[in-house]
Amino acid sequence: PAKVNLFLRIIRRRPDGYHDLASLFHTVSFGDKLDMEVLPADATRDELECNLPGVPVDDSNLVIRALNLFRDRSGETSRFRLRLEKSIPAQAGMGGGSSNAAAAFFGANALCGRPASAAQLLQWADDPVIGSDATFFLSEGTAYCTGRGEIVTPVDPLPVRSDLPVYLVKPKVGLSTPKVFKALDLEALSTVDPEELLDTFREKGTSHSAWVNDLEKPAFVVEPGLGKLKAFLESDGGFGFEAVLMSGSGTTIYCLGDPRCGATSFAEATRGQFEIEGIWRCNLMRRSSSEDWYASPAAGAAAAL
Repeated sequence: PAKVNLFLRIIRRRPDGYHDLASLFHTVSFGDKLDMEVLPADATRDELECNLPGVPVDDSNLVIRALNLFRDRSGETSRFRLRLEKSIPAQAGMGGGSSNAAAAFFGANALCGRPASAAQLLQWADDPVIGSDATFFLSEGTAYCTGRGEIVTPVDPLPVRSDLPVYLVKPKVGLSTPKVFKALDLEALSTVDPEELLDTFREKGTSHSAWVNDLEKPAFVVEPGLGKLKAFLESDGGFGFEAVLMSGSGTTIYCLGDPRCGATSFAEATRGQFEIEGIWRCNLMRRSSSEDWYASPAAGAAAAL
């Protein structure tokens, strides 16, 4: 699945060049699909196919990196055939590559007889070689992430109605995370305590006004059109969403609740004003348990608009 950041605070720049952050991550019922099977014992490499041309299928892909890391940590030697169907756009702030890596990690463990427990998988996946967000996707779908994002503290289900609509709006423009961080002004960060934000979400779900993403300002500096898109979704368009926030380092902006004018009119109005790659209506979702992977309920499956 993809993820959204319900809040994202940047805490400090670290000596190693990374930034410490504090963020509440949540999975949504929109994502890619990864099919896996074990290859014969004499196979010497993994075989990865992808529906999108241009996506690398060699060791530079996070899926293959995840399989290599799994074999290194587990001692297993199996090779796999994989078919990846991409729906999550690149440079969207929704964790697509990391989600794929986590799915491959979980799938390899299941196909090899579960040599690792759920807790061990989290430990094994804590490696930047497969992306800082991969460990989050091995949680149950709601987690408070700190460090560079790899320190995952599970959070119980939030008090949010299960049918709460989430609209994902991805403009055609993309932003690289390093470019956004380069534009970050450490003196202009929010001062709200992330632990207080976490408590607000635990107590009130999404029914509040404490919506913070410290990466919005630098993203809007790098790509001013993104700020205009958020303003349109938030108030200028008169849609009446409960909340509007950029996810991660962008460029996806998500909106909670249904627009007053209806989903179709909302999508048409947005596309009429901006160059849009995709708009999807989905819901917040979680895994049923740490032993099962994410399964989108039929009623909450993502719909492209």
